[in-house]
Amino acid sequence: MATKTTEPTIIKKYANRRLYNTGTSTYVTLEDLALMVKDEEDFVVYDAKSGDDITRSVLTQIIFEQENKGQNLLPITFLRQLIRFYGDSMQNVVPSYLDFSMSSLTREQDKLREQMANAFGSTAFDAIEDQVKRNAEIFDRAMRMFLPFGPGKDAEGQARPVDPAKGAGPASADDLDALKKQLADMQKKIDAIAGGGRE
Repeated sequence: MATKTTEPTIIKKYANRRLYNTGTSTYVTLEDLALMVKDEEDFVVYDAKSGDDITRSVLTQIIFEQENKGQNLLPITFLRQLIRFYGDSMQNVVPSYLDFSMSSLTREQDKLREQMANAFGSTAFDAIEDQVKRNAEIFDRAMRMFLPFGPGKDAEGQARPVDPAKGAGPASADDLDALKKQLADMQKKIDAIAGGGRE
């Protein structure tokens, strides 16, 4: 078994789609990489020919494979909303929001699992919803640091006139609320599945 180091393991992807783990000098599969992720073993994937970092696309492929096996974590409504954000003015905010929320869920997962195990019905989901609300509030405060005057306001804090032809602007409250709802749904399903595997 390879010892864990602070440096991520280098995985090379060849033209024949084979993945080579340079740490263990063996060929690996997407399933092997999924296990590495679950074991919190960091890795980066490079295209063997071009040298490009393709880690993001390989991780996305792992998710695709897991979803195809019926282990559905991502609700259809969430996926549709996520697709809508590509090319949208909110696109730059989405990665930070998702990263923040998933990090928070990871930190709280043991507490949430315990509450799920000790509670039945709506009580457990109330606990998850409370956590999601707290996460959203913290994120909102953090975002105000980047948008000190808030969406739709000028330097004096006065509301800017809205051009009906352009809509409400780049960071409308409806867009953010929709994103929060989709994320809350995703977090519920993730924890329900994680808790369901523990008898």
